[in-house]
Amino acid sequence: MTYVLPLRWHTDAGLAELTDYLRWLGDRVEVLVVDGSPPDHFARHAEAWRGLVRHLPPDPSERGLNGKVLGVHTGVRAAGHEHVVIADDDVRYDEAALTAVHRLLGRADLVRPQNYFDPLPWHAWWDTGRTLLNRALGADYPGTLAVRRSTFLAIGGYDRDVLFENLELIRTVRAHRGTEAAPAWLYVRRLPPGAAHFRGQRVRQAYDDLAQPVRLLTALAVLPAAAVAARRPRVLLGVVAGVVALAETGRRRAGGSRVFPPATALAAPLWLLERGVCSWLAVAQRLLLGGVRYGDTRIRRAANPAPRHPRTSAILHFLWGQNTSTTTKAQP
Repeated sequence: MTYVLPLRWHTDAGLAELTDYLRWLGDRVEVLVVDGSPPDHFARHAEAWRGLVRHLPPDPSERGLNGKVLGVHTGVRAAGHEHVVIADDDVRYDEAALTAVHRLLGRADLVRPQNYFDPLPWHAWWDTGRTLLNRALGADYPGTLAVRRSTFLAIGGYDRDVLFENLELIRTVRAHRGTEAAPAWLYVRRLPPGAAHFRGQRVRQAYDDLAQPVRLLTALAVLPAAAVAARRPRVLLGVVAGVVALAETGRRRAGGSRVFPPATALAAPLWLLERGVCSWLAVAQRLLLGGVRYGDTRIRRAANPAPRHPRTSAILHFLWGQNTSTTTKAQP
């Protein structure tokens, strides 16, 4: 199996810890680090990882707004094995998870594990509320996916100009009739970001919902609903209790209580209120600024609409002017 890590660092604060992880990984799978960091950082990484991994820059022929997606395309094409794990730099697999992913790729084109934060500072506790609600209602969107290399190449990869790249890859595989496995029991540890980075990501993460109309409309309704419920404290308390109960369902699903502490369900109402605020800000950025800030540019599209929902595509095109055509086609 090949492990592809797209990377772009402007600081090396976590270099020693990541190097230890890569050393462990390299004893088990082929590791490709596609490094889009500035030249001085790239050179330090090359020195630290010499002999541990294959360290290479993104393919200069790749063009697009989302640097991570460019790194993924470079890494998957360079991979030496059919089964490929794609993971952010804060994802930490263990041997059991690697083995499970490898086996699942034997029958699925794409595997979607479940992340959990460890350690759990306040902001990771807060964001776990989102994870639990997603688990209760379906499946969460992790910082790692796994895909068959042959499938990825056959569909021509995925759109390089969208923000929500994991959703885009999932939708692209589905659009070409690929199979997906999303086992709720497959837990992969994730390191929490710093608190400052967490705060800076709130509106950007809410922008992802522009690709999911039902979620977006639900989030936009949170503030008006909360204002109405606030006039009746009992109703408000009941709503809060219902959200906590829903999150608790997600926490207990598929043995989740092993990795999600009991108090994490209490974060769900706070996260939902935050998403209600940030969704309005995300819509404002789309309408007034043309997109959300991503590095030195702005990205307009969160993701392309799911092709199996033509009405959704028409609504998104009307509201946001998004390109509703399929962005990649299977090769003959």
